[in-house]
Amino acid sequence: MGSPGCMTTSITSHRINVALERNPYDVVIGDGVLGTVGEELRRIGAKPGRKILVVSNADVAGPYGEACLNSLKAQGYNVEMLVIEAGEDQKHLQTVSQIHDAAFAFKLERSSMMLALGGGVVGDMTGFAAATWLRGIGVTQVPTTLLAMVDASIGGKTGVNHPGGKNLIGAFHQPNLVLIDPKTLDTLPIREFRAGMAEVIKYGILGDPDLFNELEACDDPSNPEGLGREKLESILRRSAASKARIVAADEREGGLRAVLNYGHTFGHVVEALCGYGTWLHGEAVALGMVAVGELAVQRGNWSRIDAERQKQLIAKAGLPTTWPELNLEAVLHTLQGDKKVRDGQLRFVIPTGIGSVEIQNDISRDEITHCLEQLAA
Repeated sequence: MGSPGCMTTSITSHRINVALERNPYDVVIGDGVLGTVGEELRRIGAKPGRKILVVSNADVAGPYGEACLNSLKAQGYNVEMLVIEAGEDQKHLQTVSQIHDAAFAFKLERSSMMLALGGGVVGDMTGFAAATWLRGIGVTQVPTTLLAMVDASIGGKTGVNHPGGKNLIGAFHQPNLVLIDPKTLDTLPIREFRAGMAEVIKYGILGDPDLFNELEACDDPSNPEGLGREKLESILRRSAASKARIVAADEREGGLRAVLNYGHTFGHVVEALCGYGTWLHGEAVALGMVAVGELAVQRGNWSRIDAERQKQLIAKAGLPTTWPELNLEAVLHTLQGDKKVRDGQLRFVIPTGIGSVEIQNDISRDEITHCLEQLAA
């Protein structure tokens, strides 16, 4: 830990501990914490002089790169920045190779680190690059999109897409720190903000019915102004705490953590078949939640009323609810290649009420076909 003398900035922040058995870490949330990243790394024992490769994309590096680099340099770190293309269509091994090339040129050592400054794509690729450079070096996540703040940056899932499916190439590699500065949402395009709201709604369905009810009561949850600053920060804290609790209980998705895939099984199909980048990840998850909600009604797991409440809230958040025109056989084939398949059986996270879900693996091809036909009707 750095000495008290190196802690010079006074920022009000909220800390959530991801209580892993090995290498627990904090999620730090607060306006202005981006400017304290160097101090936070000193706090967790990262020594001055350590090399840190900051990976970002142009839209984020422009407004926020300087504050991040200045904070790191002020605490004595040796820093370089790499700016990459970071659309979903760039989330592949070639981009990770660019990060590896920069790591090689910067002569990163096993004591060195990478820092992801950006959205979920930057975080996933930087995390995977860190997991695979010298068989694993440290990584810090500084998410700048709502989706990355509430989901992608916490929990250590890293990876890239394969032409056959979403995130099929990857590794579990936990960060040493997650730093969430809500001010970075001020420059986030509205479509990206709405995509993040899909993951927030997901947490309401998974186990926080009060959060779901509060979002329903909001006049306009589709933008930061409609939510208000206080509600937005509350959403960040509650969503991050939910993710941290589930990850701490099941770090490598042996059981409970699989519930976080709610909406993702169908959502990943939409991304793969429509072409990565056509739909934002959160938009595809929203479509996936509507689809699995219909499947749950069909199976008698929850009511039509709850399914409609979910669909209406998704629409209210400015997200799509109409299943795209996709070839049925292609959907079924893509589902079979999903990471969550076990012994050839599809596993779905099925809602049983607002605030409760269960994992089911006895869903037949005929049931999925009927569900998709209903959605297309």
